[in-house]
Amino acid sequence: MALFLNLVILAALIAAFAWWYYRGRHMGAFKPAFGSAPEIPKAKPQGAMPMLKMPTAKGWAPGEKPIAAPGLKVTPFATNLKHPRWAYVLPNGDVLVAESSSLPSTVSNIRDYAMNRVMSRAGATRPSANQITLLRDADGDGVPEIREVFLKDLSQPFGMALVGDQLYIGNTDSVMAFPYETGQTRITAPGRKLMEMKPGGHWTRNLLANADGTKLYVAVGSQSNIAENGLEAEEGRACIFELDLVTEKHREFAGGLRNPVGMAWEPTNGLLWTVVNERDGLGDETPPDYLTSVKDGGFYGWPFSYWGQTVDDRVPQNPAKVASASAPDYALGGHTASLGLCWLPENTLPGLPAGMVIGQHGSWNRSKLSGYKFILVPFADGHPQGAPIDLLTGFLADDEKFSRGRPVGVALAKDGALLAVDDVGDAVWRVTAG
Repeated sequence: MALFLNLVILAALIAAFAWWYYRGRHMGAFKPAFGSAPEIPKAKPQGAMPMLKMPTAKGWAPGEKPIAAPGLKVTPFATNLKHPRWAYVLPNGDVLVAESSSLPSTVSNIRDYAMNRVMSRAGATRPSANQITLLRDADGDGVPEIREVFLKDLSQPFGMALVGDQLYIGNTDSVMAFPYETGQTRITAPGRKLMEMKPGGHWTRNLLANADGTKLYVAVGSQSNIAENGLEAEEGRACIFELDLVTEKHREFAGGLRNPVGMAWEPTNGLLWTVVNERDGLGDETPPDYLTSVKDGGFYGWPFSYWGQTVDDRVPQNPAKVASASAPDYALGGHTASLGLCWLPENTLPGLPAGMVIGQHGSWNRSKLSGYKFILVPFADGHPQGAPIDLLTGFLADDEKFSRGRPVGVALAKDGALLAVDDVGDAVWRVTAG
């Protein structure tokens, strides 16, 4: 027993030294990789023990709230939720909030153990509520009078989409359909499974319906960072599926997307857009997460390359795949963990242009943290234009030691307010004119 304990202590010391070494090695000021033509630093592979830095989850003290941009104000719409991840607004104005959490990964080495410990401290892993809560603000004062558990006993629910009288839920392992009647505050009828998916890894499954309600787009992240468990484990992953709601058959719509989460329609050209979390272990700004339009049949590089044809030498290569890889439209900074996405029409919030609102959950694979805010990427003529605009900040402490909250999903309320989901803060924030 004594020998075993000594070995455990030695392993912990080695891991701590490795973490310190890589943290120091990759410190440095890098220009944030934002925009349509980002300056992406040369890759610096971090090896088996990548840079690992995460603020401790603290939450918001009574009376605290995020910092809104000039001309805007933020108020709590709902608090004391159970790790809220995503919001969906029903046609009658009711707001559905998916409450679910990451589960600790299987520990097979020191890195897995360290990741689990750090993610737990950061509030990323906890018992999953596996439910959807309904919030109803009938009198329009910005505070819901009704709060009910709308659906329970789900499997890490995330995406939601209503088409006709069917409410579709993206569980981590399936797309389910539930009967829905306008105004109901709880669904007790059993769901029907339309599509199965592999759970684990990047576990969120977001949903987006097309305009005529005939198709559902399903975002599925990769099982791993760079397919280190083999390409077979990644079959049916790192892609966006198109699910035909008439035939109930699905096909891969676009691939090579390491972890696509938020999806939204851009109204000028009618194209599907998504935000994608890129790979880890190559440096603070390498490669950047991104916002991109998604072409039917498109391939976006993962795991073989990033930002088009920039090859990742850590991965066994497929030259034909690399040659076919499309470069994204807009870089969002390295490891910002950009997740939430919704379209904001011009002047929905006073003085702000039309564009995509993005929730940046925040980094861990950096020497200097990034993200931890809600931003707006302005659009013109169907394309991103110019620098992002900060909408809500203050989630991360100035010294980076703790986070009060972490941004996730975004949605527009029926009255035009922006709803911003915060999983560490267990809140949904409401952003309106100041």
